[in-house]
Amino acid sequence: MDSDDAYDEHLTAEMPWTEVVRTLEGLGWTPCGTGDWACAFRSPSGRLAARVSPFDPAGPYSAMLYRVAAHTRQVPVLVDHRVLEGGSDLTVMEYLAPVSAAEGAAFHRSIGAREPDVAALAEHIDAVHARGAREQPWWGPLDDNPANVMRGSDGRLVVADLFALYATVRDDPDRVVRDYPEHLRRHMTELPLASSGGWAAGDAERMRRALAAADRRRSG
Repeated sequence: MDSDDAYDEHLTAEMPWTEVVRTLEGLGWTPCGTGDWACAFRSPSGRLAARVSPFDPAGPYSAMLYRVAAHTRQVPVLVDHRVLEGGSDLTVMEYLAPVSAAEGAAFHRSIGAREPDVAALAEHIDAVHARGAREQPWWGPLDDNPANVMRGSDGRLVVADLFALYATVRDDPDRVVRDYPEHLRRHMTELPLASSGGWAAGDAERMRRALAAADRRRSG
């Protein structure tokens, strides 16, 4: 890692995700994108990207895929992954550039068809996705958004962020409380939801109240 990109010694396990973001920005990492589940920051050298999510039970499975499929060179190079305070998630990996929607869609089709040059990647995706389905409630289908296909600095295509939860995880507080203990969803209502237009006025506060009420019902 470039010394300009060093961050590890400045983070602690007790930091909420907002403090992690402030720390990275203080070290010169700059915002480079925001989606529904996470915000991204580019390192001072430009070589790395950090993805920070307030709540993402799928994050560890993405990191798992990046590790087991690293030999294919068709997933991002993973530098670090850690579950943060309250169930938030940090992934640090190589910085990736966007590709056209057509190129991204074609790469997804090749994975779906198990074409020879991506057959090993497809097997790893299937295995990790199946594990997530066994272990996680609200596990969703693979995300074939063309924007999940990107290009590394060496020109190769890679796929990222394939795993997610069903969006309805936000709509049933009693099931959420049953399936995700408070210490794993503490910042759930802080999701950016940027790709979906953000939180409607008052929705986040209503959800916080509904979750608190469900917690009380569950605790008796």
